[in-house]
Amino acid sequence: MRHLDPVHILKDHELKHTRQRVRVLEEIAMDTAAISQPELEKKLGKEIDRVTLYRILNIYEDKGILHRVMDSNGTANYAICSSACTSGHHHDEHVHFNCNNCHKIYCLEVMVPAIKMPAGFSSDSLSLTAYGICDKCKVK
Repeated sequence: MRHLDPVHILKDHELKHTRQRVRVLEEIAMDTAAISQPELEKKLGKEIDRVTLYRILNIYEDKGILHRVMDSNGTANYAICSSACTSGHHHDEHVHFNCNNCHKIYCLEVMVPAIKMPAGFSSDSLSLTAYGICDKCKVK
């Protein structure tokens, strides 16, 4: 589990801390892989309803607390942002790794290289996903 102080994060992002908001951050921090909303719903059970969870994930993404990573099925997964992310602007230009075996998505500490865009094009963000077998599945 990553060390995370949900109350401090919420305070830093000018959000009221509620039991539901804290629980969502705690659950996301329990694993090193990104997690989807359906997975969070299963883990949180009846603690948080689907609409509330959806709203929490959206506000966390808007505030730069979480970033969204799409998996190969088109499902949104969420991971904790770096400290460089701010409200409305993510700085998560790192490689995402999608395991072909367990289907978990990991944020790797490998930066996406800068790409020179052709004349007339401007980029808001870059994303690079590597596919293969993660270290946990390789051991099995």
